[in-house]
Amino acid sequence: MATVAMFSAREAARMLGISYPTIKQWILSGKLKTVTTPGGHHRIPEPALKPYLAEDRRRPQEESRERYRRVSGRNQIVGKVVSVRIEGLLAQVVLAIGEQRINSIITAEAARELGLKKGQTAAALVKSTDVMIERLD
Repeated sequence: MATVAMFSAREAARMLGISYPTIKQWILSGKLKTVTTPGGHHRIPEPALKPYLAEDRRRPQEESRERYRRVSGRNQIVGKVVSVRIEGLLAQVVLAIGEQRINSIITAEAARELGLKKGQTAAALVKSTDVMIERLD
């Protein structure tokens, strides 16, 4: 008999690219079926996650949460590159998210490696007071 992989709520949240509070809401509302341990902890069987992973794979790449599973930062905001200004060792990258703008100072080398240009789709990865940029196209 095959053993079914079981995941903690935190592990499942990481796999799905969602926050821990979101997965807890799904569990408590019954949207996500779990097995409760004798200690009262929820474990999510792998088959319960498969529909969410499959649904995510059907989305266009820029909307998919697949890329979140490749990067540790979870506070990611997708937008369009408004400007890239490289001076010396640093680059200023401005992203437009709706009417909002996010400014990020990254290394000039990183900006060149990403090949960032005005009009491209990119994501700001917010970690504490630092904003990292990920090129999406």
